[in-house]
Amino acid sequence: MSENGFSKSAKGEAAAGTSDQGMNIAKDGWYTELGSMWPGQGLSLQVKEVLYRGRSQYQDIAVFESAAYGRVLVLDGVIQCTDRDEFSYQEMMTHLPLCALERPAQRALVVGGGDGGVLRELARHPSLQEIHIAEIDAGVIEASKRYFPGMSIGFSDLRVTVNVCDGIKFVQDAAEGSYDVIIVDSSDPVGPAEVLFQQPFFEAMHRALRPGGVICTQAESLWLHLDIISSLADMCKQVFVGGSVTYAYTTIPTYPSGQIGMMLCCKEQQLDLRAPRQPAPGPNKDLGIGPLRLAGILKLDRGCRLELSWRNHAWAMASAQVAGTKRSVASNPWLGTLVNRKVTMRMCA
Repeated sequence: MSENGFSKSAKGEAAAGTSDQGMNIAKDGWYTELGSMWPGQGLSLQVKEVLYRGRSQYQDIAVFESAAYGRVLVLDGVIQCTDRDEFSYQEMMTHLPLCALERPAQRALVVGGGDGGVLRELARHPSLQEIHIAEIDAGVIEASKRYFPGMSIGFSDLRVTVNVCDGIKFVQDAAEGSYDVIIVDSSDPVGPAEVLFQQPFFEAMHRALRPGGVICTQAESLWLHLDIISSLADMCKQVFVGGSVTYAYTTIPTYPSGQIGMMLCCKEQQLDLRAPRQPAPGPNKDLGIGPLRLAGILKLDRGCRLELSWRNHAWAMASAQVAGTKRSVASNPWLGTLVNRKVTMRMCA
């Protein structure tokens, strides 16, 4: 480790998977995000000030102030969130599963999510009695509390119990049927996070869910990771037999390809996860959490497709099962590829 806290290779050069690498690639006040999950491309942000550089027990952590997106959290060289667009991911990850439930959630678990953004969104739901988080890296929690108060406000909710531990073991040790919702806010399936995309972990989550409960897990980009999404969908259908599996996505400019997905699975119930059954949550005035920023209106159209209206922004749902999409596939060969891979996209009008 160098004096400034960055990992170095034996030759003294910036090591792969660190924020130092991104700083050294573009230089001259810019940060470039490179990664094996999106080869041949990299997002660059202009850096106004580096606020923190360090390494926890598990990963490289950096925070910088950017010119266009406010503060940026970087873990092992990968952008996790920014002040400007984090809500697009946090709101969708949280409210899609909670609003799909037939009865309001009372107990929720977050695996990962050390920045506190999902906790902030859960804090909007008054029905919740207990909110548990299992985050392995206390360094991420500390960095978020110091540099991202708008996200880490979720830790202030008195219903939240913080467990700094291995999230997989936490789920395995949970009582059967103990949660209404489990949200997995994980990084990409490389290195330590790879096990969060494997069947034993999903089997443990299935056991920890009550019948009719829903999980929502980060599920990568349609533009970059079709093989991962297809394999994940097939595996989920094997685990959640008798239930339902659906893929959804949202747009977010600082994630690779500008899009990120979520896999939603319901236990032992054929629940249309595209249909909201609970009202969209409002502010939490006690914690100073304002109105929703992306999901302003939840409504169901005639085609039973969930639409989220936000400044005339049309959001799209995708299904993890092949369905009738001749209208879309006929005019777009890329969507035909999705169908061939058993991942069908339904575009909102």
